[in-house]
Amino acid sequence: MTAMPSATPSRHLAVVTCMDARIDVFQALGLGLGEAHILRNAGGRVTEDVLRSLALSTHMFGVDTVLVMQHTGCGLAGVTDEELRQRTGADLGFYPIADHAEALRRDVEVIAQTAFLAPVRVVEGLVYDLVTGRADEVVRWERPQP
Repeated sequence: MTAMPSATPSRHLAVVTCMDARIDVFQALGLGLGEAHILRNAGGRVTEDVLRSLALSTHMFGVDTVLVMQHTGCGLAGVTDEELRQRTGADLGFYPIADHAEALRRDVEVIAQTAFLAPVRVVEGLVYDLVTGRADEVVRWERPQP
């Protein structure tokens, strides 16, 4: 009988990315099963629930690096919260993306400034191109070492 693999990601990595079915996160980032925690939501945005998951990833499973990966052709790009509320009938904040670079800078900053995520050493913000398959770094933050 084969032992169950560990829930601790071997690369100490968490990836926040979009739920878009066209993205194979493992292939896009060259990852194998068991190497990273993958957190997916609409737009690949850093929401309160993502922070909850990252709190567990960092404190219980040794994650110290986070990639926030948005992508070209995203359904949240170029729309407003109001448009999405009208289309869905849901009175929610949808975290629309007017500009990938600005959205990634904001999301990386949220992780960097969240006190309970102090174990995180590096946060990178990437845009994945659905056509070329390239993931380009837009922003990178590293925690200053004491």
